[in-house]
Amino acid sequence: MMFPDFSPFMKEALLEAAKGFDEGEVPVGAVVADLAGSIVARAHNQPISLNDPCAHAEILALRQAGIFHKNYRLEGATLVVTIEPCLMCIGAAMHARIARLVFGAPDPKGGAAGSLYNVPADLRLNHRIEVVPGVLGEECRKLMQEFFQMRRGKE
Repeated sequence: MMFPDFSPFMKEALLEAAKGFDEGEVPVGAVVADLAGSIVARAHNQPISLNDPCAHAEILALRQAGIFHKNYRLEGATLVVTIEPCLMCIGAAMHARIARLVFGAPDPKGGAAGSLYNVPADLRLNHRIEVVPGVLGEECRKLMQEFFQMRRGKE
């Protein structure tokens, strides 16, 4: 199913990112929506608080969605994330068989869905993910910039 407007989902992901911001985590938020358009999982970055380098918002949301659906395959699901996923996170989305990735701001230094790498379009892999970039991109970019400006100010 194609949703005509992904911004309501991105607003939810931004709420998650704001939680991370408040906790001192890099402010990335993610939600997973099922075919009916219901949000079945939500998360924000927590590698610092969980002492876990894999605790990115996307990984945590995919784990929750898997538990919700009692299946590691999330066929038909949409992963919505404020920042373009890294290699680890796009790899997890590929293994979960996510149908669609929606992201806000690109990540030219680490993005793996079109910026630095384009894993979803790699024809050597056995799964494709539809990528919808730039949804509420300016809001997503601003939150990230504000976080790093604040962080640099404290150093």
